[in-house]
Amino acid sequence: MHIGTGPVVLIAWALQIDRSIALPAAALVTAATALNHRFRLLPAVEDVGRHSYGTIAYGGSITLLLALYWPLQPLPVAAGVLVMACGDGLAGLVGPQLPSPRWRLLGQGKSLAGTACMAVASLAVLLGLTALGLASGEPVPPWPALLLIAAAATGLEQLSGFGIDNLSVPLATALLWHQLSSQAPAVGAFRP
Repeated sequence: MHIGTGPVVLIAWALQIDRSIALPAAALVTAATALNHRFRLLPAVEDVGRHSYGTIAYGGSITLLLALYWPLQPLPVAAGVLVMACGDGLAGLVGPQLPSPRWRLLGQGKSLAGTACMAVASLAVLLGLTALGLASGEPVPPWPALLLIAAAATGLEQLSGFGIDNLSVPLATALLWHQLSSQAPAVGAFRP
């Protein structure tokens, strides 16, 4: 689910989707995932092999990021959503498949392969968004700061009990991107 929903932010940015459409749409999808979590209308969406509020938290984080930054600052939104989509999504696919050292943290299975995948994918996403930001004149963090953001996202992904990483990773990534970017307007500065 993560990998498929992440690029929607880039599509919305490219199509210049207005805040008055993006924010209610995200809130509606989040409410729908909460209903699905409760009533299992589409069981495959919640089939992660453990009790998790991840789909609800992911929708909530996207909704909050849109409320904070959209449309004047699309890159913090894209950074938060795409790091989670690509990093956590690929870690969940690769980690269980590759033999590597494993551990449990807060009841969640983790692996060196999955954690490395999260780190590399996060950095790749951030590098790509930096190139996009430089090409479009958007404020971006300096190159060394991308390592800090990727490390923070990877560290927070380790603390994933009940799917809370679906909230903490996107929010922390976006906030760090914003804070470490040069000439970034204040959080919440948006066109009405």
